[in-house]
Amino acid sequence: MSATAPPSSSISFFSSSIFISSPHSHHPSKLLFKTHKPQLSLSCAAANTVVKSELATLPVLNFDGTEVGSATLNLKSAPADTARAVVHRGLVTDQRNSRRGTASTLTRAEVRGGGIKPYPQKKTGRARRGSQRTPLRPGGGVIFGPKPKDWSVKINKKEKRLAISTAISSAVENAIVVEDFDDKFEKPKTKDFIELMKRLGLDPKEKSMFLMEEIPDNVRLSSRNIGTLKMLTPRTLNLFDILDSEKLVFTKGAVEVLNQRYGFNSEGDSEEEDEEEQQQGEEAEEGKRAIRQLMLHSGVANGLGSRYLLKETMMNVAKLINCVMDQRWMTMPMSKPNG
Repeated sequence: MSATAPPSSSISFFSSSIFISSPHSHHPSKLLFKTHKPQLSLSCAAANTVVKSELATLPVLNFDGTEVGSATLNLKSAPADTARAVVHRGLVTDQRNSRRGTASTLTRAEVRGGGIKPYPQKKTGRARRGSQRTPLRPGGGVIFGPKPKDWSVKINKKEKRLAISTAISSAVENAIVVEDFDDKFEKPKTKDFIELMKRLGLDPKEKSMFLMEEIPDNVRLSSRNIGTLKMLTPRTLNLFDILDSEKLVFTKGAVEVLNQRYGFNSEGDSEEEDEEEQQQGEEAEEGKRAIRQLMLHSGVANGLGSRYLLKETMMNVAKLINCVMDQRWMTMPMSKPNG
C-alpha cells in the first residue's frame, strides 16, 4: 500500500491479532456466502469528531437462505487511530473482571507443623535447620506464592459500549441478518440447525455467532452440541465472542436492539447514568477517607501498632469496606483496639 493512501474509515476485522480468529479466515476463497460491501456514511461532518456513526447495509435472508431484503445497522464507531486501543481496553477489562482471584498458597508461617527444631544446631554435621516447614523441603511453605487478589478494573459504560459497537462495525463485512426463526424448530434436533447454517452460507466447522433477542428452548437445545457456535442475546453480548467469531448472524429484532443500544441516538447516553457514575466515584472517595481516618485513629499510621493492634485495625477496615458497599458505613459499630 502506498504511504500516501488515506486511512480507512474503520479498523478491519482481521487487521490485528485481536481480531484474527483463524489464519485462513481472511482468504477470499474461504468465504462461504457472498460478501456484501457495507455502505458507509459519516453522520458527523466535523473532521475532528471523536465518535462517529457508521451506516452499514446488511442483507436479510429468510429461513430458506434466500435474500429477501436489507437491514440498516447504524452504530457508533471510534476513529481509526484509537479504535484498536478502545477495543483492546474493553477486552482486557472483561478478561480481568472474569478472574475470581481465589488462588492461595501457604507460607512457612501458615503451613501446619514445623514448630519444633528438628535437631540441634551443632554437632550433627548437617546444615542448621530451625523448622521442617522451610520452603526448601517438601511439605513446607511456598515462597512468593499467589494470594487472593482482586483483579477487577473499572471501565466507563460509554467506553464499554463504544468498544462493542466498534467491534461490530468492523465486522459487518462478515455479518448477515436473518428473519426470526423462533417457531421453525418444533423439536430439538442438531441436524436441522446444521442444515440451517449451510443454507445461510455458514460452515459448521468455522466459528460463528448468532445474536437473538431471546433464545427459545428448541433453538438452544438444537445448537448446544455445535462447538463452534455461540448463541447470544443482547444481555450476554461480549467483546470476546464478537472478535473470536468469523461470521456474525443477527436476527431482525437483534438489529433493532443494537441500533437502539449502541446507535448514535442510543438511550444509554442519558444524564442519569452520568450522575450514577459520579455518585459512585464520590462514595469511593468517601470510603477511602474513612479508612485513612480509621487507621490514624488506631495508631497504625503513627507507627504505634503492635501485631494485635494491626489485626484489630484490619478487622475494622474489613467491616468498613463491607458497610461502604452496603451504603451503611456511617452507622456501623466499630471496636476500638486496645493499646
